[in-house]
Amino acid sequence: MSSKLWRNVVLAGVAAAGAAVWAVAPRTFNDKRRNFVPSIPEVWYAHRGLHDAGSGLVNVVDIADYAGDNPVSAQSDTTGQSIAENDDYVALARAMAIKAGYGSADTTGPIAPENSLAAFAAACEAGYGIELDVQLTLDGQVVVVHDADLLRVAGDSRLIEDLTYDELTRIPLFPNGKSGDLKAEPPGAGENPPLVVTPSAAPEGYYQHVPLFSDVLDVVAGRAPLIMEYKFSNNRAWDERSEELMEKGHALLEAYDGPYVVESFHPGAVNWYKEHHPEVCRGQLSWPAKLDKHGAAEWTAGLLAFNWLSRPDFVAYDWTGGASPQVKLARSMGATAVSWTVRSSEELAQCEPYFDRHIFEAFVPDEV
Repeated sequence: MSSKLWRNVVLAGVAAAGAAVWAVAPRTFNDKRRNFVPSIPEVWYAHRGLHDAGSGLVNVVDIADYAGDNPVSAQSDTTGQSIAENDDYVALARAMAIKAGYGSADTTGPIAPENSLAAFAAACEAGYGIELDVQLTLDGQVVVVHDADLLRVAGDSRLIEDLTYDELTRIPLFPNGKSGDLKAEPPGAGENPPLVVTPSAAPEGYYQHVPLFSDVLDVVAGRAPLIMEYKFSNNRAWDERSEELMEKGHALLEAYDGPYVVESFHPGAVNWYKEHHPEVCRGQLSWPAKLDKHGAAEWTAGLLAFNWLSRPDFVAYDWTGGASPQVKLARSMGATAVSWTVRSSEELAQCEPYFDRHIFEAFVPDEV
């Protein structure tokens, strides 16, 4: 190789490395200081609240069907230790929800389903922080729910954006379910076609439904730090409803007297905070997407290559990707690394060296 060609190769490599550093870099220390940005409180964060039905839960009956948010997690959930940890977690969620005034020891079904008022109250009673998700209803209400539809949590395939909040109050989460359920069965499973209409009146007896974000804030009342995620059906698009969610969500947070940070998979949402409210601690959510399965956009996002747009204060990353170069690089430049979602002590042991904070479920951490 000629000296000129070698020099060009070296220069190209230096330029590529510099571009990578520029792209992944978080917000600068001076920017944080200038805007008086708080750091993420150092507590354990209960994923979608401390819940006894929903995301990440596994029991002996449904363990073969478990997939969760992260297929890798299913591997460790086949061990007896993880099942025992899951049982302890569910028992704690129920006990704390009952202590907070939700349900009773005689309640046969779930007391505190994921992203419910009871689950958030239970997390507060247990001394945990809370991770939650917000979306907009058909009538423009900010509600707390993860999926775009109600199929997994209520057996109802309709979209959140096609339902009013009044309708959501009459649709119970995990109807006819049991404590520890991973997903709900359709309420009209025996019918053909299954029942997918909103009940004309609220069901009898105890149940939880998709709550308003304002009601969640009233229940938490500053007792636990929040990680609030803005959810979008398409992380590559931005429209009027996207703006509406950001404006309404932040208005509620601005009036709230308690610690919080915000995050999103959508770089545009994190950038919205950079442009409009630089005083808020903001985080970029991501995960190690594979190019051959998820497309170039998600793969690039998994490399944290859109950090240049959002300049986040923290990076919330799939727990399996903590050792990746992009997470290590962002962390070395000052970003707080937050894992999601850790579901066993075994998983925690694997990822703990790479993260500063943890979002957890399905097991009880040793320390609060």
